[in-house]
Amino acid sequence: MKSHRHGLVLGKFYPPHAGHHHLVTTAADRCERLTVLVCAASVESIPLADRVAWMREVHHSPGVRVVGAVDDVPMDLDDPAIWDAHMEIFRAAVPEPVDAVFTSEAYGTELGRRFGAESVCVDAERSLFPVSGTAVRQDPVAHWDFLRAPVRAALARRVVVLGAESTGTTTLARALADHYRERGGIWARTRYVPEYGRAFSEAKLARLRERRPGAHWSEVSFTSDDFPLIARRQQEQEEQAARAGSPVVFCDTDAFATTIWHERYLGGTHEEVARIAAAGRQHLWFLTDHEGVPFEDDGLRDGEELRPWMTDRFDTELTRTGRRTVRLSGPHPRRLATAVAAVDALLNEGWNFADPLPDRTGTTTASQLTERG
Repeated sequence: MKSHRHGLVLGKFYPPHAGHHHLVTTAADRCERLTVLVCAASVESIPLADRVAWMREVHHSPGVRVVGAVDDVPMDLDDPAIWDAHMEIFRAAVPEPVDAVFTSEAYGTELGRRFGAESVCVDAERSLFPVSGTAVRQDPVAHWDFLRAPVRAALARRVVVLGAESTGTTTLARALADHYRERGGIWARTRYVPEYGRAFSEAKLARLRERRPGAHWSEVSFTSDDFPLIARRQQEQEEQAARAGSPVVFCDTDAFATTIWHERYLGGTHEEVARIAAAGRQHLWFLTDHEGVPFEDDGLRDGEELRPWMTDRFDTELTRTGRRTVRLSGPHPRRLATAVAAVDALLNEGWNFADPLPDRTGTTTASQLTERG
């Protein structure tokens, strides 16, 4: 039997982690209805809408409602006027009566009093989940196992390997994934995302050969409608890998590359493919040079003479669109070493979360409280 009619959990969830989810799950188990209020300040670098969406995905039970509010009031637990300003925001977002407030924080007692509700403290010592939003922001990698799929997908660094036909893109992408898996720990979950366009092409050729046994790859034709499908499926596979993997994901091509492949086969640009590519969340691109790489016809290639043109088009468009790019040349070991150094540099830059609003608790003097009273 539920012990409370309507419970409330509130916080920044910047970003949400296992401790937050334990708090919400505990409250949901004890309440007929639970409201989760996500409060985000304008200065913070994770949008409120994202945090609300992440919490809704994880806590999608019928009795749980997740709402959001912008709260640009600094924290000061010693200042009644600051409390009043926060409560005005909380009450506007949650106008219904609340009979239980669930927190893991020292302010829980006062928050419950101001809502006229029971204050329920959950794992204040962080013994079940030794993690905090501050700790995650300072070092997401060290706390990766405390993050759920949508947050991992948002934070994972996505690295793309692209290039003309038979320039070693697949070999390099797989080698990079293997290299990071060998580091162990969370890195053992590093994912490789295959090129969906190749699977799509293989299926086209197989269907053609069902009608005409012995048909050659050069007889396969593409339409413009094929390319948005390829781009969307490529991004879907990438997203799935980012949600399940380590802090880095390696992709054998992406939707951006699909824009160039459309040019290669049909000429010109495709607006829908370009829109799909623009919505991507990739961070680093490796362009594999064709120079010094023998062309190997594996049954799905016929464009050896187009490799210089494609390399140039990739290079031009990567530069024009401002994508962070490293061009790789020389033998495979040199390419791999250069790529690993670039990925390590990307990871070492960190995530650069904006600081939340300052907590002024403990800075208010007795005379200031008297003046405000």
